[in-house]
Amino acid sequence: MDSVFSGSSLQNLAKLLRDAPEEEDDDDDDDVPLCSVGAMTPGSVGPAKKETTSTFQVKSENKKTIWNPEEVPENSEFDDTWDPREKPEYEISFKQHVGTEDVFFGMTGKDPSTACCEDIVIKIKLPETKYSDITLDIQDKVLDLRTPKKKLLLHLPYPVNSKEGRARFLSEEEILEVTLRVSRKLDFLNFSDG
Repeated sequence: MDSVFSGSSLQNLAKLLRDAPEEEDDDDDDDVPLCSVGAMTPGSVGPAKKETTSTFQVKSENKKTIWNPEEVPENSEFDDTWDPREKPEYEISFKQHVGTEDVFFGMTGKDPSTACCEDIVIKIKLPETKYSDITLDIQDKVLDLRTPKKKLLLHLPYPVNSKEGRARFLSEEEILEVTLRVSRKLDFLNFSDG
């Protein structure tokens, strides 16, 4: 029974469990420690560990930056998840400018899809709000509305021209109506008046 628990039997067991080279040399015990059983640990059983060294490479030219601009999602500077204000109800609709040539003759090729719409109309319900309390910021793809009680961060379905937008507050209905001009490439070819 002593031979089962001896140091040499544990060393032989460790040697069997290791991924040893093809040649079986009983005299070559370089991988197994030759000292007593106390020197063997669970880490000494199994394949030999290879030391790996890894280096961290900074891709950015500026060493003070924490992340690369490519890693930041677009428009994430507007995300405000810890703001306790509630989100107001809103409705998005699309508006087309049509004339008799569109309605009766179909000469311009417009259809009722959103791809042929020129404007986005957003109606936001703001109960118990005064016009002076509204802060509205329009970017190319984001509408950011803030009041003392409400907050709306809306990612727009199409890029818009923020300089051509208009807003009006209907105080009787407590609705802010924002009309934004859709900015798509080649719209001057599709919707020209000539």
